[in-house]
Amino acid sequence: MDWLQQTIDYGVIGLLVLMSFIALAIAIERHLFYRSFIPENFTGRQEVEIALTRRLHLIATVGSNAPYIGLLGTVLGIMLTFYKMGETGVVDTGSIMTGLALALKATAAGLVVAIPAVTAYNLLLRKAKEQLLTWEARHGRQGV
Repeated sequence: MDWLQQTIDYGVIGLLVLMSFIALAIAIERHLFYRSFIPENFTGRQEVEIALTRRLHLIATVGSNAPYIGLLGTVLGIMLTFYKMGETGVVDTGSIMTGLALALKATAAGLVVAIPAVTAYNLLLRKAKEQLLTWEARHGRQGV
């Protein structure tokens, strides 16, 4: 059963790490895009908005789903701990507490991924809105 615990750990934590890298890569790319954004290169408001908000939804998706993936890992870990208790018929508080503590690390990992992702999304969305307003100020509300 230890292989199952490791599969849960590596699967859930690995997925969260992957999601974290994706969100971080997109956040860096968007930040660099916003720094080099030239409003004069765009002619219509919709074109500007599409360019500014491209891939932001992926960061929001990571931020909103990471806690659930962490919770799934915790639930699976707790289920495995109870299964081990039922299988052996022995209630050893040390192994129960260890199993539950290890299960909770998945929830913690989910929160560690979600909090920066949501923060990055909000900061980037604010920057996109600022850029859009800058464009509108220079060009009027063309293309609305």
